[in-house]
Amino acid sequence: MLRSSMRRVHSSFIHNTRSFNTSAVVASHIGRTPVTVASNVTVHHDLTPIQHPRIPSELNNTTLTVKGPLGELSMPIKPFVQLTMDKSVQGDDLVKIAIQDQTNKKQKSMWGTTRNLIRNMITGVSEGYQVHLRLVGVGYRAVLENDKRSVSLKLGYSHPIVIDLPQGVTCTVPIPNRMILHGIDLQQVTELAAKIQRWRKPEPYNQKGIFINDETIKKKEGKKK
Repeated sequence: MLRSSMRRVHSSFIHNTRSFNTSAVVASHIGRTPVTVASNVTVHHDLTPIQHPRIPSELNNTTLTVKGPLGELSMPIKPFVQLTMDKSVQGDDLVKIAIQDQTNKKQKSMWGTTRNLIRNMITGVSEGYQVHLRLVGVGYRAVLENDKRSVSLKLGYSHPIVIDLPQGVTCTVPIPNRMILHGIDLQQVTELAAKIQRWRKPEPYNQKGIFINDETIKKKEGKKK
């Protein structure tokens, strides 16, 4: 009798637990927000499937091209992502992003991601991006070389570190221990900043190293004898 009552309790618990999974599908709050297009930017979506991709995941993707006063960027768009051009109440151009199946986990994950990438492209070709680097340390300094296409860093090693700037990224050195990277591709600019920082990551004991933008590090006390 005890076993039968335990079975009834267990079955009712499972039944009640399953009822929690019947909630309605929630759309991506980021993905469903339209992207405003600046007046000096044009957006073109080529629906021709990519047949010769750079990487296998781009096969049958479409291509989005964004042009602005600072340059041009393009990005592959997944086949299940739908882009439509619209107008706001104020008359601004908008890009609306949708997906075919809101219940599909993979499609939902790409919804907000695609929206943010498109926004970054529009900002890049219209305003550009800057990343500031601070060289904190005795004798740390940066010098532009090779017609400003490479930067030579003195970071306490026995030899200078020379880093070539990729196409589309420029660098200025307002003072010897400050660098500013400029570019229209946010990912490209931040990746280069991270590459430079790897040569001297900030350390907490003397608080020296290469700091990106307003980055700080909490000071640690050394071991006391």
